Parts: sequence; C-alpha cells; structure tokens
Amino acid sequence: MIEARTDPFENAFSPAASRSTPAANNFSFVQGEFSITVLSDGFITVPIDIVEGTPGERAEILRRTGDIKAGLVESKTNIPVIRRGRDLIIVDVGSGDKYQPTDGRLFGNLKASGINPDAITKVIFTHAHPDHVWGTLTETGSLRFKNATYYVGAAEWDYWMNPDYLTMMPFELHEFARGAQRDLGAIKDRVVMLKPGDDIVSGLRAIDTAGHTPGHLSLEMAGGEGLIITADAATNEIASFQHPRSRFGYDTIPELAIENRARLIERAAADRTSLLGYHWTYPGVGYAERNGGAYRYVPV
Repeated sequence: MIEARTDPFENAFSPAASRSTPAANNFSFVQGEFSITVLSDGFITVPIDIVEGTPGERAEILRRTGDIKAGLVESKTNIPVIRRGRDLIIVDVGSGDKYQPTDGRLFGNLKASGINPDAITKVIFTHAHPDHVWGTLTETGSLRFKNATYYVGAAEWDYWMNPDYLTMMPFELHEFARGAQRDLGAIKDRVVMLKPGDDIVSGLRAIDTAGHTPGHLSLEMAGGEGLIITADAATNEIASFQHPRSRFGYDTIPELAIENRARLIERAAADRTSLLGYHWTYPGVGYAERNGGAYRYVPV
C-alpha cells in the first residue's frame, strides 16, 4: 500500500532552498523503511510505431498516454529519489540538456524541491540509454552528483563500453554508445558493478529484466507487498500491460525483453506488488491487475 507523505528528505535540503518552494511534479510516499520522492525530467517524444499493430491500433493504445502529433507520442520520464537512513539515492539521472528539448528538467526540479545534488550518496543506472544517463555531466563536463557512488549492471557496462561498438552495434545505436561511453567513462573510478540479486542497500535489490538492453536492471524494494522500480522493462502503461508479449521498438533483445516483461507483470499482479514506471504518466506509481487474458495498470 502506497502511503503518501510530504518532505521525506528532511536532512537533504539545501539551506538556501525553501521547503515551501513549489516543485513541478513532486510526489512523495513511504515504502517500508524508504521515503521516496518522484521527480520529473520532462518528457521525450517517440514514434508510435514503437508498439506493434496497425497504425489505428497503435494510435488507440498510445493516445491514452499522451497527445499524438506528426506520428509522435509523449513519453514521460519519472525519476525516484530515495531516502533510507544516511543514504540518499537517485535512480537514473535523465538526459541533461543533451537529448531532446522537452527533457532535462530533473535538476531544476531537484532545486525546486530543495534537494541538494551534493547530498546524493548513490546513483543507480538501470541501463545506459540517453534518457537515463546523459544527465550525468554538467555542460562543462563535471559530475552533477559529485559525492555519489555509481551503480550499474556489469553486463550493461560491458555492452556500452565495448571499444568495438561501431561494428558490434547497429548504426542507429552509435550515438547512444558515444554518449554512454562519455558518461560511464566519467564515473569509472567510482562505479560499483551490479549483477541481478545484488543489494544496493538493505531492502533494495537489483533484479534481472534484461532485453530492453542487454544488462537492463529493475529494482525491488522491501516493505508491505513490495515495490518494483521497473525502469524500461515495462515502458508503456497501456501496451506493456494489455499486450505484455508484444514487441517494443527500442528493445535490443526483443524475445528476452518480452519474457522478462511478462514475468514481471504477472508476478506483480499476483503479489499485489506496487510498481513505479519510468515512462508512465506522472508520478508513474500504481499496480497491475488481471484484466481478462491480460493486465491493466491501475495508477494510485
């Protein structure tokens, strides 16, 4: 059960920031021993053919998650900031100013929420796509979270940091790889490699949801019925639930992504586990329930 709460990060606030400062998209709740605030990095636009089906079927699915313009649909970006004890953890860091003009809002929203980036102790990367890691560096090339330890899946690191990416990856991923190597390279001296089943802190565990990328990880949080931070294992709040075994256009290993997505949603529905999705309508928090032969996402 999601318990709403305000101002969970009492010790993380910058002295210069007012707690009464309005924050765009600031939703807080408690999950067991964790306090969570979801901040927005804005949104990106993606082509409607990322989901399977006829043009009409695609439009019917995607228009429920955002306006469709010129064959593109909005995809929100929700970033959890998590407090547990002395740790202040952020899961993915958005795009900075490097990807699309409608994203890169995280750092303004951190400031508006009074959360000091220097107080972040851990940064967890679920995977290394631009909208998740390109916010690592400032415009001048310094780390935005300069006091943090960084966590990334070992398989994800090996995939994106491969020096032979030009021959290993399709052309459309070359820019992604250059950006990943820039940002991951900047943290190489402070990175912890994860594998599925590893605990980042007590009660927060990496789980295997590879397929969207070769080393994609989701996060499982203890407390109550639990919470899964899905990242891009379930990318669309309509298509991923109504058609969990359909292909999604940005999945690197489609069949593996399908199996892991279906398994995650089936388990979440059976166990009544709460979910937090990166690209779902803000704040992206809800749960899955059975709906005939498939599922539906129920927001909080």
